[in-house]
Amino acid sequence: MEKITKTMTCIVCPIGCSLTAVRDENGNVTVKGNSCPRGAKYATSELTNPVRTLTSVVRTENGDMLSVKTSEPIPKELVREAAKALAGVVVKTPVHIGDVIVKDILGTGSDIVATKNIP
Repeated sequence: MEKITKTMTCIVCPIGCSLTAVRDENGNVTVKGNSCPRGAKYATSELTNPVRTLTSVVRTENGDMLSVKTSEPIPKELVREAAKALAGVVVKTPVHIGDVIVKDILGTGSDIVATKNIP
């Protein structure tokens, strides 16, 4: 395993600490610059397994656009592919907040859920 150093701004809280995360050759991660343990957790995740919540829209059968999001963050490298997978989705109405629109998107274990009601 190679040594990796990454600098980033923490987005967990409003402080926005400047973080430096280093993964050594053995896979151990050290984080500097964080004001709280949440910053260290965030930096470690960004270095070892970055994830994102996808927000998007899908079309309904009556032509309205329905806002949706992933129920859990998905691997960052799959966000673009997941967005493309939603391009052809057409949802029957009515739709309620929290309804599952696509189950287990790309095998990630995360569902695509509605974030608004459409009668």
